[in-house]
Amino acid sequence: MFIFFSKFLPVLIYPLGITIVLVIAAMFLGRWPRGQRVVLVTAVILLWLSSTRITAYTITRSLEQQFRPPGDWPTAEAIVVLGSGALPQIAPRTLVEVNEAGDREILGAWLYHQGKAAKIVVSGGTVPWVNPEGIPSGAESMAAFLGMLGVPPEALVLEDRSRNTYENASFTREVLAATGEQRILLVTSATHMPRSVRLFEAQGFVVIPAAADFQVTDADWALMFAPDLAVQALNWIPEAQYLEMTTRALKEYVGLVVYGLQGWL
Repeated sequence: MFIFFSKFLPVLIYPLGITIVLVIAAMFLGRWPRGQRVVLVTAVILLWLSSTRITAYTITRSLEQQFRPPGDWPTAEAIVVLGSGALPQIAPRTLVEVNEAGDREILGAWLYHQGKAAKIVVSGGTVPWVNPEGIPSGAESMAAFLGMLGVPPEALVLEDRSRNTYENASFTREVLAATGEQRILLVTSATHMPRSVRLFEAQGFVVIPAAADFQVTDADWALMFAPDLAVQALNWIPEAQYLEMTTRALKEYVGLVVYGLQGWL
């Protein structure tokens, strides 16, 4: 049940969900016009601020900057790539495809070809209510894509049961227990890295963070503060892409709180 509630209940505390709840609440406040106006104005301001570049970049960067890439990557006993970037080869797709988080697989393959570890563990299963029944697991799709990037099958270890980040860490611990690898290069999106590092360290791993999929570059951040009227105006214009970015970052902070309360960190 935790998986079910963890996928659905947080939606109600993200900006879009809260906005919808506030608008619905305002519909029942017709007898109190002043209270109705306050609720509606609050909803508009919340949705507007959450959809701006300045909010999205600030919250996202607060996560991404915690684990910047080093000048040179050290070696490890295994590379662990967390799922969500590879899309399964199901009709009408000709091949396995990737979304923005597919940078994880690209970085994992690059680290392998750089000789940073001889083994890649791909971790990701399927989630009921989210993934259609019978489709390949995240691990299978990642393995297929890594094969397209030149990683041989014998270098891949599949962990295909996990449905969230806690299970990524605990099931990877089980997969590697037999061979005893503890020092890992952990590859995931930069916003996801703070939560992931804590979870894998709690499982006893020595974690070298290898963040991919950075949303806010140093150049993006510098541009936001440029003394240009057009740039400053754009900082406050709402866009759907920034609402999504804000929501993804808030999801990580919510995850840190919830996982902490569960005693998993």
